[in-house]
Amino acid sequence: MKNTRAMVMLVIALLLGVMAVVLAAQWLGRQSEIATNKVVVAARDIQLGSPLTPDMLNTVAWPAGSLPAGAVSDPAVLGDRVVKESLTRGEPILESKLAPRGTKGGLSSVIAEGKRAITVKVNEVIGVAGFALPGNHVDIMVNTEDDHKRMVSKIVLEKILVLAVAQEASRDDTKPKVVNAVTLEVTPEEAEKIDLARSIGNLSLVLRNQVDTQAAQTTGMRKNELLEGSDEPAAPAASPVQVRHVVKRRATKPAADDRRQTIEVIKGLNKSETAF
Repeated sequence: MKNTRAMVMLVIALLLGVMAVVLAAQWLGRQSEIATNKVVVAARDIQLGSPLTPDMLNTVAWPAGSLPAGAVSDPAVLGDRVVKESLTRGEPILESKLAPRGTKGGLSSVIAEGKRAITVKVNEVIGVAGFALPGNHVDIMVNTEDDHKRMVSKIVLEKILVLAVAQEASRDDTKPKVVNAVTLEVTPEEAEKIDLARSIGNLSLVLRNQVDTQAAQTTGMRKNELLEGSDEPAAPAASPVQVRHVVKRRATKPAADDRRQTIEVIKGLNKSETAF
């Protein structure tokens, strides 16, 4: 009896094992049937402005249902392309992250169409203490004299993209850097404004929020407006000296050949008389 029960349990265990193997084989078969496409990805981290070389690229299988738009399947077509955005290892090489064909490597490859790059000399303070990094947006403020020879500070350009600080154009580094020059992406008209502004006064960079697109409505700040409302007591105004002229005629005893008049003049606290 005991042997019969043991045999039944053994047969049941074997059947369950066979069923598990069959189900696992079917699941693996379905997984292998999922359509995949070849996608070119970055084999290592790539900085913006870098020309692509074969050692930078790798090809992997990518599920067709989640294939990113603009993905490249053949690494041979990327031989003369330049990336205009930084790429991390394993990231797909997309057409939207590549500069137009024929573009050479370097900073010029990341300048948008119709824009220009201009370098502004800065110091530790003007450069927003090193926090103005590539990819940030800044406002440009000039400090100069107006037509009435009054000092004025005014924001002349807003939301200007920082392309590079010194010779660094990487947008992945978030550590502040104290530099002596910042390269900005501007339109031709904005480049003219910056060139004129730095010739008539001192330029400062104002770091702004990346998602803030609202324009600043300011008229500039002047010295008299800056000092208006100061708690420093004003010097008392000097009261004008009051001068009072009093003409006083004094009667004299008439004489046949001598008639004299006396005029009394009072200036403040001083008094004098003049006889005529």
